[in-house]
Amino acid sequence: MTVTVLFAAPEDNWDAYEAPLRTAFAETGIDARLVRDAAPEAVDYMVYAPGGTVQDFRPYTRLKAVLNLWAGVENIVTNDTLTAPLARMVDEGLTEGMVEWVTGHVLRHHLGMDRHILGQDGIWRSGTVPPLARDRTIGMLGLGELGGACGQALARLNFNVMGWARSRKSIAGLDCRAGADGLDAVLSAAEIVVLLLPLTDATENLMDAARIARLPAGAVIVNPGRGPLIDDAALLAALDTGQVGHATLDVFREEPLPPAHPFWAHPKVTVTPHIASETRPKSAARVIAENIRRGEAGEPLLHLVDTAAGY
Repeated sequence: MTVTVLFAAPEDNWDAYEAPLRTAFAETGIDARLVRDAAPEAVDYMVYAPGGTVQDFRPYTRLKAVLNLWAGVENIVTNDTLTAPLARMVDEGLTEGMVEWVTGHVLRHHLGMDRHILGQDGIWRSGTVPPLARDRTIGMLGLGELGGACGQALARLNFNVMGWARSRKSIAGLDCRAGADGLDAVLSAAEIVVLLLPLTDATENLMDAARIARLPAGAVIVNPGRGPLIDDAALLAALDTGQVGHATLDVFREEPLPPAHPFWAHPKVTVTPHIASETRPKSAARVIAENIRRGEAGEPLLHLVDTAAGY
């Protein structure tokens, strides 16, 4: 039986995803009609990303699932017209890329690499040997697919990794905490904090002035998760007082980050342009194809979103 798959992501994604999706469908044995436009009542599955062609899902009466191209779903879970199952993207390429970016920046700050990379001025700076990884505590806020993988990679490098999530988790090699007391414990111990939480009403501005104040003086914040997890004004104030020693930020409330934003000029802020990790079309297409195969076979879909929880 032929299934109709509507590609409802922004137009500039089509060239990157068309061929990998067609290949993945063929390899998975799916007889799929992949289209960019179709009568709503004929669509079985929708490949979706924010900014695409669909905002009202009500006409799609035959829709079996919406398959998000990105890991984040905060721009779709609040859409009241969506009643079909929603699957977020969990892509091995995206996970590997995030692990590499997070590990690289944590090591950069752990080793104090900026002191020498940016200090090529003829001054011999001795006496700056960093502690060993086993003597450095990393706080991983968010223990989902990405946070768990990054935390385990850092633990394998011998860092002491404390992780926090809203619900209790158990991940090998990590000291996992939950709840308000657990968050306080992680923040008070973490010299480097990595933010990989989903954006929900409960996590917006999680890193406010009060929680930033719980960090050890001079702690580093690394945020490849979501921009609104941090209160920008509170972070800037903490950077100015030295409570936060540096912030490496890949995500922002407004993207692209406006040229006049104070993050650009602050000497203790590193801005990267939302490049921590990207969904890789070839591996992402295989995830989408597998979910369609499962849907057609009556098997549970992978990576379903709890729309009430927001992730």
